[in-house]
Amino acid sequence: MADVILQNITKRFKTVTALKGVSFDIKDGEFFVLLGPTGAGKTTTLRVISGLERQDEGSVLFDGESVDHLTPADRDVAFVFEQYSLYPTMTVYENLAFPLRSPLRRMSEQVIRQRVEETAEKLRISPLLERTTAHLSGGEMQRVSLGRALVRDPQIFLMDEPLSNLDAKLREALRVELQHLQKTEGSTTLFVTHDQIEALTMGDRIGVLNKGRIVQIGTPEDIYDRPATTFVAQLVGTPRINLHEAVREDSTLHVTNSTIHLPIPAGDDLPPSFLLGVRPEDVQIHSEGGFLGQIALIEPLGVQTILHVKTGEQTLLSLVPGMTDLRVGEEVRFNVVRERLHYFQPDGTRISVERKT
Repeated sequence: MADVILQNITKRFKTVTALKGVSFDIKDGEFFVLLGPTGAGKTTTLRVISGLERQDEGSVLFDGESVDHLTPADRDVAFVFEQYSLYPTMTVYENLAFPLRSPLRRMSEQVIRQRVEETAEKLRISPLLERTTAHLSGGEMQRVSLGRALVRDPQIFLMDEPLSNLDAKLREALRVELQHLQKTEGSTTLFVTHDQIEALTMGDRIGVLNKGRIVQIGTPEDIYDRPATTFVAQLVGTPRINLHEAVREDSTLHVTNSTIHLPIPAGDDLPPSFLLGVRPEDVQIHSEGGFLGQIALIEPLGVQTILHVKTGEQTLLSLVPGMTDLRVGEEVRFNVVRERLHYFQPDGTRISVERKT
């Protein structure tokens, strides 16, 4: 395995700049997730690392050595695509064996069979080895696709939204399996997704990409609890963060067009106007809460329920455990967890608030 460093990567396609000075590193054995919406530049980043695209500026390094001059074959990376990229007329065994039969590898059939059977056992597809891939389910095909990458034992795994075409239950199961497999093998992995649940549950670290730029890199806890911008705050978290305009008047915080007014402790250095972010789990329904609202909508999810609480002209999302006896139109009292509030400048950048004790 290897560590990977991207240094100021810029990639243009005619008049479109897909990547703009992208820099980050992936440690040896790390599961790094690149998270961003469609069109952010995620796939282009993978293609530059693999050598399928040549960057216009910057450099790609494996283990501290530039690989800019190397072809895709010489970089020894395994690419798992969103589409399965399997040979439909071949059996599963033949699909797994195919990359090992390259003239560059010079493996005997006995070694190839051993590698294929070991990989199939890890992915629980041993009973499928004699089937053609045209007769597999979506989950089985994705396992075979992962196997084609795993059997090669490459320096780096590059995965381009490999779970996006699967149904929710299968996606969850494969997510757990893939995470376990990566930890067991200790493989250096770059996993690309637009799904924030995949990013938070799988990544050792997450890089958030937007319009070709890295906007934040950190652990899942960093990204969720300390989002660098309103873009990151809104991208991560289900249900979405409550984000409202607010003003500071003397020592009081007022959420615009709402009944929410909070004292500001001494030492909170906030500008006169800003954006206030509140995670739904931090809007807590309580019979003795300090604020009054009205239930506008209820979304039962089984293990949790999302409440839309109208206060003044604003609506806050509140996340409560289990099912609820509350009804639309009912008045409720609630609290806001002040220690977990998020503050942002009007341009969307985070305001670091330091409280003096």
